[in-house]
Amino acid sequence: MRYRALLAAFFALCLGVLTACSEAPSATSDIPLTYDQIRNTGLANSCPQVDETRRGQIAIEDGTTYKLVDLCLEPTSFFVKQETNNKRKEAEFVAGKSLTRYTTSIEQVSGDISLKPDGSLLFDEKLGMDFQPITVLLPGGDQIPFLFTIKGLKATSQAGLNAVTPATDFEGSFRVPSYRTSNFLDPKARGLTTGYDNAVALPARADGADLARENVKAFDVGQGTISLQVSKVDSNTGEIGGTFISEQPSDTDMGTAAADDVRLQGVFYGRIETGFDA
Repeated sequence: MRYRALLAAFFALCLGVLTACSEAPSATSDIPLTYDQIRNTGLANSCPQVDETRRGQIAIEDGTTYKLVDLCLEPTSFFVKQETNNKRKEAEFVAGKSLTRYTTSIEQVSGDISLKPDGSLLFDEKLGMDFQPITVLLPGGDQIPFLFTIKGLKATSQAGLNAVTPATDFEGSFRVPSYRTSNFLDPKARGLTTGYDNAVALPARADGADLARENVKAFDVGQGTISLQVSKVDSNTGEIGGTFISEQPSDTDMGTAAADDVRLQGVFYGRIETGFDA
């Protein structure tokens, strides 16, 4: 009898777990998730995914401008280049942990896709929510802030494709604006366009070389590179998906510190729309 009671309790527990899992919110094309279903779940930070079985292609014709819309990039891994203790060994990328919750993806980005004379494709990013401030924690305890972005991205595919296929790779460069804006004030109320121009407690030495780097703020604009590797294409809906690898500089604290090299890896999603005359 005791065994029967234990078995009954075990099956009841399993049934409860299955019931709880079946009640998880899911979206369809007709019934999207509501705000209450998404709030505090992290789902808003996730990019849509294309079905793994989709292996079609989308032809790009000359004389027509195609739009890549709803582009979403979701980073899943973060690395920062660090010097090693061995002087004979070059600096290497160290894996870090994101301290930024639920807001690491950039989305609703759009741009033009056009066919070049050599048969390669050019993606020209135009607008969208194309930046996110992120902070990464390294194993040693250092916190590295940076602005994840693809502003002004111009990426080119391999030549001779004339279509977006599961073998298409877009590679290009983009601008990386300053992590902090010109109105930012440091702990001594120094800023680029507002605040004091030096540490008030040290007016006689404000122009000294040892303080100039802290006193003189700058809005640094760096450059990054990215590779978008398409692996899934749905020719019926125009959806594409795959993985990306991006490298860019970190924050310089308004020019007062040297930038670190940051590498991000993750997944992306987008949709190609046709019918726009060039």
